[in-house]
Amino acid sequence: MLRSGTGRTGSPDGTRDQQSLGDLVSLALKDVSQLVRYEISLAKSELRVDARRAAIGGGLFGFILIVGYPLLMMLLFAYAYGLYAVGAPGGLWGAFLWVALTCAVFAGIAGLVGFRFLKKVTGMQMTRKTVADDIGMLKRPVSGADRTVAVDGAAPPAVGGGSASVTARSLRMVR
Repeated sequence: MLRSGTGRTGSPDGTRDQQSLGDLVSLALKDVSQLVRYEISLAKSELRVDARRAAIGGGLFGFILIVGYPLLMMLLFAYAYGLYAVGAPGGLWGAFLWVALTCAVFAGIAGLVGFRFLKKVTGMQMTRKTVADDIGMLKRPVSGADRTVAVDGAAPPAVGGGSASVTARSLRMVR
């Protein structure tokens, strides 16, 4: 509780509503360091998600190359000889051309699916947006009436959400 006649710093009643410059700088530095920690945490989580997606894509591609390639070769030869057996136009070479055409169609489809999957990698889009917003907030000029200070212990505002702040004049620090 505040003692009668003195403010937080022991100053007379007339200056009780104002905090010292050191207190305000301390609060600002605390808020900036907390903001940096939140940005790093967001960057780590986005990087984990992107790395997981890239690892899954790379793992599937590796599986196709190592395990699927011999199987694919055997199936393609069986397909070509099966077409030849049922009388594909052009004889044996015609059957292999049909197999090549079928492979080209499937390769095109696989390429489109892979491209759409890789487009989902966000490239840490949320982190870039929030860092740009934070830098913009720190750079904007503030007038005397617009100065705000985050409330101690308040959670960071949600993306697109409101701000947990109050004017510096309305803060009353009690011991």
